[in-house]
Amino acid sequence: MPDGFSAGDTAFVLISAALVMVMTPGLAFFYGGMVRAKSTLNMLAMSFLSLGIVTVLWVLYGYSLSFGPDSFAGLIGNLDFLGMRGIGLNDLNGTIPVTAFAMFQLMFAVITPALISGAIADRAKFAAWGLFVALWVSIVYFPVAHWVFFTDNGNGGWLGDRNGVIDFAGGTAVHINAGVAGLALCLVLGKRVGFKKDPMRPHSLPLVMLGSGLLWFGWFGFNAGSALAANGVAAMAFVNTQVATGAALIGWLAYEKLKHGSFTTLGAASGAVAGLVAITPACGSVSPLGAVAIGLIAGVVCAAAVSLKYRWGFDDSLDVVGVHAVGGAIGSLLIGLFATGGVGQAAKGLFYGGGLEQLGKQAMGVAVVAAYSFAVSWLLAKAIDRTVGFRVAEEVEVAGIDQAEHAESAYDFSAVGAGLARAVTGLTGAAAERTAVKPAEKTEVDAR
Repeated sequence: MPDGFSAGDTAFVLISAALVMVMTPGLAFFYGGMVRAKSTLNMLAMSFLSLGIVTVLWVLYGYSLSFGPDSFAGLIGNLDFLGMRGIGLNDLNGTIPVTAFAMFQLMFAVITPALISGAIADRAKFAAWGLFVALWVSIVYFPVAHWVFFTDNGNGGWLGDRNGVIDFAGGTAVHINAGVAGLALCLVLGKRVGFKKDPMRPHSLPLVMLGSGLLWFGWFGFNAGSALAANGVAAMAFVNTQVATGAALIGWLAYEKLKHGSFTTLGAASGAVAGLVAITPACGSVSPLGAVAIGLIAGVVCAAAVSLKYRWGFDDSLDVVGVHAVGGAIGSLLIGLFATGGVGQAAKGLFYGGGLEQLGKQAMGVAVVAAYSFAVSWLLAKAIDRTVGFRVAEEVEVAGIDQAEHAESAYDFSAVGAGLARAVTGLTGAAAERTAVKPAEKTEVDAR
């Protein structure tokens, strides 16, 4: 191997990539438990489809557009690595092979469109969703990843490398990007049948808790792995990820108790995810105390934000906007207050003597990514809706999208129904037998 190669760093990044991959099935369970039973498989499949489509596009041209040499003012990479050509076994990105770095970043690209799917649960055509994923990652995610993540000594992406916007692991490129796209899609597709009228409670809170646990587990690879080396920055990102998530969970539950009078398991799971989202951009620039503050703020604000859909009338089915767009914005902006200048970046926030300069940069990054993602996502969704149709028919939605789109169901209710019928029949028969009037037996008197 060439000089500078580190086996330890390489192993760390490969394991982190595997952890981030697990987040997509974790998201599938999280979303799958939150919908009604008749839509469970569709939610699982929407996440898994992203694993297939984005992986292929990443190898064909996605990696090159995201991390290829800059081709125009920090906006997009060139096609030097089309089909991953020109990348040899001994080519390094820092201390790790380029191939390891490419696979790590692939997992970010996979989960980002999968996050969007929760905003349009219960009502999207599966083929139309697949088309949207392919177009969206090509036109939105790959360029934004270049803006935020590609570094080249000041000649890389225009947000991160050229203008100093800090996003350690994807608060803008992943969460704001996906959350705002989710808002655009739910506006184009419209409200679910029965929105604000019919109960649309999660059908399986155990699945939700399982999914959030897998997300929490995988997020250590997401955040700590973004150090791209097994070093102190990775360790601090790991610590900050844990403490911010715990603080957000507490903050969400406290808000829920004060507002609604109960501590719910859905609130605990959602609060954890909100904390994970918020600390993502900041985990490499704040102290553990700063992470606690970010988590608490995110837990409370995101808990309040999820109710806005009822007030403002947009049907964000699984709170993608309230958790990912809002949580990502909170974490990105609070870097401008809590960055210490002594973790992974030299920039300092307001509370550490840095003034308002970094906060201004963070606000610019949030605004630019949000505006670009919303505009392009809305146009893509509109184009798909006008051409092939994006939403299923009303009768399909009411009956259940799983059967119509996948010819399957998550749960075999027919077997349960047959079992109940047999049980009822058996009980009825036994009861009849016990209560039937039997012919009187001959007595000794009758015989005489």
